[in-house]
Amino acid sequence: MTVDEGLDTIVTRLAHQDKVPWYKKPNLRTLYLVFLPTCLGVEMTSGFDSSMVNGLQAVGTWDTFFNHPRSAILGLISAMYSLGAVCALPFVPIISDRLGRRRSIVLGSLFMLIGAILQAASQNFAMFIVSRFILGLGIPFAIIAASSLIGELSHPKERPIVSSLFNSCYFIGSIVAAGVTLGTFAMPTNWGWRIPSVLQVIPSILQLTFIWFLPESPRWLVSKGRGPEAFAILAKYHAEGDTNSEFVKAEFAQIEKTLELEMENAKRSWRELFGTAGMRRRVLIGSFLGLATQWSGNGLTSYFLARILDNIGIHDNRTKNLINVAMSCWSFVNGTTIALTVPRLKRRTAYMTCTISLLLIFTGWTVASARYAITGDKAPSRAVIAFIFLYSPAYNIGYNAMSYTFLVEIFPFHVRSRGLTIFQWFSRLATFFNQFVNPIGIANAGWKYYISYCVFLLFEVIFVYFLFPETSNRTLEELAFLYEDDKLQEQQKRVEHEIHEIHVEDLQHREKEDGIEHAYIEDVRTR
Repeated sequence: MTVDEGLDTIVTRLAHQDKVPWYKKPNLRTLYLVFLPTCLGVEMTSGFDSSMVNGLQAVGTWDTFFNHPRSAILGLISAMYSLGAVCALPFVPIISDRLGRRRSIVLGSLFMLIGAILQAASQNFAMFIVSRFILGLGIPFAIIAASSLIGELSHPKERPIVSSLFNSCYFIGSIVAAGVTLGTFAMPTNWGWRIPSVLQVIPSILQLTFIWFLPESPRWLVSKGRGPEAFAILAKYHAEGDTNSEFVKAEFAQIEKTLELEMENAKRSWRELFGTAGMRRRVLIGSFLGLATQWSGNGLTSYFLARILDNIGIHDNRTKNLINVAMSCWSFVNGTTIALTVPRLKRRTAYMTCTISLLLIFTGWTVASARYAITGDKAPSRAVIAFIFLYSPAYNIGYNAMSYTFLVEIFPFHVRSRGLTIFQWFSRLATFFNQFVNPIGIANAGWKYYISYCVFLLFEVIFVYFLFPETSNRTLEELAFLYEDDKLQEQQKRVEHEIHEIHVEDLQHREKEDGIEHAYIEDVRTR
């Protein structure tokens, strides 16, 4: 290997030369297994929460205990979760960047554990609302740190797929919550809604238990001057302990030199996100994704499925909960399948397929809802249910499978936590708005309310086509200067020099060893 061939893709090329699958590498296999209860498991809490709120609306004792919440009151119950997240977001980058990814996950999990306990023990509406606010405080600390940690720890070959699985774990929590509420909705006591609330502590307990078996981000360690620790982690998990691995040396050199160049120009303030045209474009994309992942109609089925079913003539609580379970299971199956396959596609291809499909499906959903409102026939009602089920894979192709993968790729390390916070900020604000407004819109406008989503979905298609860059098949460091050509050239020079130095040191070391061995042989012969 020469030091001047394709240095901008050298780590990617070396990674793809490794033909041994991850499941045959004990250390890497262990890392990915520990991801399940820690990083990947973070989204189980979000999935559990949305499905539980959906299910509780069809639990008679919950409805009675809280005096039949509807319209704005129902919206407030859902929206407090997002409001808590919005209030926590300014502090998330500080914790994640200064204390590390793992400690940020621990802090978020503690908040969520406290919130879930208070929610299960709620004695009145005010206590229930406060518990949901505390749950919301914890989720962004865990989500932003976990998504970053997955991208920064995974082997470059599997990083897109592992990152895509992050959101699919949402459906594990969703299925559990839907199944539990289906089993408890007929209970005559308040345990019918307290049991699902108690079980919401499980993801947080898993994170707090297993996080100590997970290493810290090598990139974070390098940024804190702890290079030897970072190199040891990379060697253990990316080369099965081989400290002489050519790939690990090149990967570490790329990380070290890229972070060095990033930090030279880093201002460590929020203004840095708006200081250059490239950064502003990143912020624009992150903000758009935050809105699009919540304003594409998914908020309707995530939190207000029971009210949607009311509007198409389905009023039986058991039927509503069965549809909720079926939706959760179907979303998990197609979401996981898509997460394992779509990252192999071009990013723009995935997002264009997603947005166009959503526009067509939601238009059909709106038309079918209008037909039911006009005629009252069962055929349009069934069509709405069919469109709801078709909606899930269309959404998952882009906004579920790709969002965190894409965001981790477009934001460089030194602004990654802040970039993900921007995404979360717009996502949570959009969710808060939706959760407060959706029940009011559904109650007052019926199917006409869906037209607003159709208009926004058309805007999404146009935005993705003109503004989304392609980021596939490159490492995080190769994407660090996606919009900064001058910095990219400087990065290549520094990486080239560093790898050249590594080769020279290796050559000198081998020559020294060969010289010692030759001298020993000559000495033996002389004797």
